[in-house]
Amino acid sequence: MKIDLVKVMGVVAVAGALSLAGCGENSGEKAGAAVDKAADKTSEAVKQAATATKEGVEKAVEKTGEAMEKAGAAVEKKGEDIQK
Repeated sequence: MKIDLVKVMGVVAVAGALSLAGCGENSGEKAGAAVDKAADKTSEAVKQAATATKEGVEKAVEKTGEAMEKAGAAVEKKGEDIQK
């Protein structure tokens, strides 16, 4: 979800930069610089979103593993209690 939002924001930034840079002298150079700047910002935002997603997944996997270990220990204890 975040990555889709970042892509949309990048497209909006590029469109805005192009529309603003299209007026006046050296409009081609300004447009190019604006596109480069928007692309850099979008790329960085995508990298940050990917890092945040990776960290979230790693935490979720860790918590799931801990929960499974606790569940396994509880099942083992119940089995021992039943055998008594």
